[in-house]
Amino acid sequence: MKLIDYTGGSAFGKYIEALPGKISFTEKAGVNSVILDSVVNLDAVLQNLAFSVCLYSKQMCTSPQNFFIPANGVKEGDTLVPFDEVAARFKKQIEDLVANPKTGAGTLAALQNVNTLNRVRNAKNLGKVLLEAKIVAQPGFEKAMTCSPVMLEVESKDKVVFEGELFGPIIVLVKTKDTTESVSLAKEMAAKHGAITCAAYTTDAATEEHIYREMEDVFVPVSVNLTGFIWVNQHAAFSDLHVSGGNPAGNACFVNPDFVNRRFVWVGHRKVI
Repeated sequence: MKLIDYTGGSAFGKYIEALPGKISFTEKAGVNSVILDSVVNLDAVLQNLAFSVCLYSKQMCTSPQNFFIPANGVKEGDTLVPFDEVAARFKKQIEDLVANPKTGAGTLAALQNVNTLNRVRNAKNLGKVLLEAKIVAQPGFEKAMTCSPVMLEVESKDKVVFEGELFGPIIVLVKTKDTTESVSLAKEMAAKHGAITCAAYTTDAATEEHIYREMEDVFVPVSVNLTGFIWVNQHAAFSDLHVSGGNPAGNACFVNPDFVNRRFVWVGHRKVI
């Protein structure tokens, strides 16, 4: 075996990268962040994010995991919405989606293995539980393993909880000192553990530029102020072309010609006649 192309979870990706003498191109996963600073319509934002974390039961490599929210709250227009209210409104958006018979089951789908289900069950030991996971009936697939997201609240100092990838329907609301700390933590997580996506919500141009600069340092693209029917999970339009190749989430960029060029070479033969 000389060449390994791999896409999937980070644990196995680290294993194959360590194989001696092998050339490996990996697209794995990481710790994707959402930075909440200021918004025009908080409910529209939270509805978008609720769908993002419910889609495929957060089993996508582009799904957001850590939601960095300032302790004093998020500015909505001229009103400062306290952290607890942001969390409560986010929780309601998730509950409404999960309980909707037309969208809940189809959006969540099924869990891919029992380890993911066990990880969700054990999440209650990681932080304050704001929303418990529930079984969601899948009509016609009664034996399918299903689970709605569990929502945790932690302090920014609790890095041991949110710095690793929590694969599956587990989301963490991280209470930070301010947006500056939120950006710093998102950057740190990406540098150490990789990130494919970052979503940011701000109405301040200077803050937006600051987020761009900081996340560019760790090669993470930023999606700003997404609402409606476009989500951070859909990292590249009309395709699955993602991963910058610049952080531990993957070492190959799917949109760089070298992703192809490094796999195909010319071999020339010479003969004396």
